[in-house]
Amino acid sequence: MTKFSDLNLNPKVLKAISETGYESPTPIQAGAIPPALEGKDVLGIAQTGTGKTASFTLPMLSLLARGRARARMPRSLVLCPTRELAAQVAENFDTYSKHLKLTKALLIGGVSFKEQDALIDRGVDVLIATPGRLLDHFERGKLLLTGVQVMVVDEADRMLDMGFIPDIERIFSLTPFTRQTLFFSATMAPEIERITNTFLSAPARIEVARQATASETIEQGVVMFKASRRDREGSEKRRVLRELIKREGETCTNAIIFCNRKTDVDICAKSMKKYGLNAAPIHGDLDQSQRMKTLDSFRSGELQFLVASDVAARGLDIPSVSHVFNFDVPGHAEDYVHRIGRTGRAGREGKAFTICSPRDEKAFDAVETLIQKQITRVEVKVEAPARKPRAEKPEAPKEPKPAKETKSTKRDESRSSSRSGSNRSRGGGRGRDEPVVGMGDHMPSFIALSFDERRAS
Repeated sequence: MTKFSDLNLNPKVLKAISETGYESPTPIQAGAIPPALEGKDVLGIAQTGTGKTASFTLPMLSLLARGRARARMPRSLVLCPTRELAAQVAENFDTYSKHLKLTKALLIGGVSFKEQDALIDRGVDVLIATPGRLLDHFERGKLLLTGVQVMVVDEADRMLDMGFIPDIERIFSLTPFTRQTLFFSATMAPEIERITNTFLSAPARIEVARQATASETIEQGVVMFKASRRDREGSEKRRVLRELIKREGETCTNAIIFCNRKTDVDICAKSMKKYGLNAAPIHGDLDQSQRMKTLDSFRSGELQFLVASDVAARGLDIPSVSHVFNFDVPGHAEDYVHRIGRTGRAGREGKAFTICSPRDEKAFDAVETLIQKQITRVEVKVEAPARKPRAEKPEAPKEPKPAKETKSTKRDESRSSSRSGSNRSRGGGRGRDEPVVGMGDHMPSFIALSFDERRAS
């Protein structure tokens, strides 16, 4: 069996590897590291969870061990599709470069430009970035890419899904033609193949697994779910999810629950917390510091359930995830492979369950076609929650029925009403015997005079 000591890596890098407890490389590492150390371009195709990050981290550190960085001109560049994956790659560099005097900078959104500019100005050996933030720094005149010796594109198929391909092509054009390129992807879509043919020079192709295959160590299942009513689909689907978690019992030590929409991520996490499950959401709309805090809690075991959008589907290395639950069937079949690849990593066993509603059946058929395997159907009986009995309203006391009106009573009422009406018009509601101020007995004397008498007076 091949060992890391057989791969001609820098002794200080080998020392860091041995301190982490690793002895033997994975197939993608054993295939990619030797040609990378020789300075060749590398095209690596492997399913998620096979150790692709170390496949480029280790040879890069060995190649950069000698030399010195210049201000605003990084010596190497690693492009990642998401902030979380970029942060994880940075952690790998910290782990394996602790005995080397190399500097790095992490350029991602959600962090102050001022802090990142300060790092670049001092000069960095390794620059790890998302495409958008990298181009922001370049357009502000804070960064030059003419000194890049090694360039890495990680999770290229995810870059394609997120619409980063035009940015990738532009970044390639800003780097020297003589650079070494290491290109890694889980699948090879036609657009990605076009880019590799354009920007890679006679690459060493390492393919350690059939494209878009799920690990054999992952037990897969699907619940064919149909809601009783359309307006109850969300709540009943969440009940199915809770029942699946309950069925797994103590074997479900922790899990990632994937939703297609960010709103569903928030709703699902809130619902799980309501029912006593230790869950938290993570998606692209959350603040970067909150996302990292949630991930750290999940890694440490403080958080048991991570409810996520596809921001957590690619590249995140959380070794001991016991379960993955697809609350929704992903729109792209390849994303299914990446989602369930969060469990069963590095030869461990894992379980993945999907909830499929009638409108998702076409997308689920595409998943089974892609992985060339029929996924086991799982029956889940979910009892409807017991309804609380309605509180009986106290009966109102019955009022006595009014006596039947006769013609005489109606006549008397009409008379009394007319009298009261006339009284109101004459004196604001006073009785007939009460004096009326200003009129009647108190009438001014001049009003009684005739017209001639008034003129004479």
